[in-house]
Amino acid sequence: MSSPQDDFPEAHKICQIFRLSEEQMFQIVDRLTAEIELGLARDTHSRSTVKSFVTHVQNLPTGKERGKYLVLELGDATVSVLLVYIKSETDIEMTSKTFELSKNLKHGSGNRLFQFFAKCLAEFCHELNIAMENLPLSFVFSFPCEQEAVDIGVLLNWKSGFNSSDVEGKNVTKLLQNAINRRTDIRVNVVAMLTGTTGSLLSLAFSKQNCFIGIIVGSTTNASYVEKTLNTQMLQGYETSLKDNMIINTEWGTFGENGELDFIRTDYDIAVDKLTSDQMRNIFEKCVSGIYLGEIVRQILLDLMDKQLIFKGQKSNAIREPWTFDTRYMLQIEAEMPGQYRATDMVLHRLGITTNNQKDLACVRYVCNIIAKRSAMLMACGLVSLIKKMDVSEISVAVDGGIYRFHPTYHDMIMANVNLLLKDSATVELVLSEKGTALGAAFVAASSICKCRGE
Repeated sequence: MSSPQDDFPEAHKICQIFRLSEEQMFQIVDRLTAEIELGLARDTHSRSTVKSFVTHVQNLPTGKERGKYLVLELGDATVSVLLVYIKSETDIEMTSKTFELSKNLKHGSGNRLFQFFAKCLAEFCHELNIAMENLPLSFVFSFPCEQEAVDIGVLLNWKSGFNSSDVEGKNVTKLLQNAINRRTDIRVNVVAMLTGTTGSLLSLAFSKQNCFIGIIVGSTTNASYVEKTLNTQMLQGYETSLKDNMIINTEWGTFGENGELDFIRTDYDIAVDKLTSDQMRNIFEKCVSGIYLGEIVRQILLDLMDKQLIFKGQKSNAIREPWTFDTRYMLQIEAEMPGQYRATDMVLHRLGITTNNQKDLACVRYVCNIIAKRSAMLMACGLVSLIKKMDVSEISVAVDGGIYRFHPTYHDMIMANVNLLLKDSATVELVLSEKGTALGAAFVAASSICKCRGE
């Protein structure tokens, strides 16, 4: 039976630089753990690349939560508005509507962006006849924020293609509330802000009491986890807090900005980084998330093509254009059965390349697999870092994001490497966050209201 080493030895050799050894993975685990601890500590927080922000969410769901809650979630290209009606522990109704977000809004004024959020919210509320009920709302805002309270989140910096003016350095919950208040046709009370990973963690915690981690691996990556409050020095009065735990928003996509990952970064990673507007930032994210994986594949294929190792005699201007190999292509290519290359052929055709050379087609698929596999190995390192830090023997992890949802073997690749690194010291279950962030966001709103009432 043929192998990549036999069929395309030069390409196979090039791709070996993306394979991580067990020793390298343990190094990554240790370095990430060290950065998380630096982020938690007051004296070292500023110099850590993993800020480990306190979320001011210290409770996990009890199953006794009840009521109606609104959720507004900002995605990469959409805004979703949801009504979550918790009638009982098992009877939960969700109604939602999604609105497209234009590039002009993402790059225009912050005022226009938040006015758009309020407009979407108003349209949704009027359709359900709840516009004047003054319902509590949780704002799911998955960007790096310094949270002074559960309802105060100051945006540190935009990412993922957003660059709206006059938002960085400001409290985004207040910006949203002000935009809502300027309208006379709705009454809504913004009571909380959280990231998607915190929402996913809490959503799964409704049904699995051992869920202490939420991660996302899609167009971006992040993780939230449950930490002991005594370790959260950035929380004012952490020593005397009556709550044992605190959910931490790691913002681990920035891991590597101080060179912690230089020992595994390749020339292809560096070339991709140079194409971005945030060079030398978000290093971990650029190695694992969907915005960048397709571009890494394109860089490798172009190099192989220029060296006449694949697509001999072919010329293509499209493949020379950055970002033309969408990460969705990787998912389509790897979703096919072994030996089938219809999706690969279609993707190459879009890039101006026509070939029936089976080895070339197999090589493209191999490159996609190698890049996805390294992504999964790095995600496994991140998970193991958190699991070891919490010192738990059994844990469920809420996972969301397009890479995890749609890549046919991504789950299995993460699990294989998690088990390799943990050496049977813990039992881990990865669970797709079917309810997304909405249920968890509703819980945060409920918890915030109870706290205000002194309950």
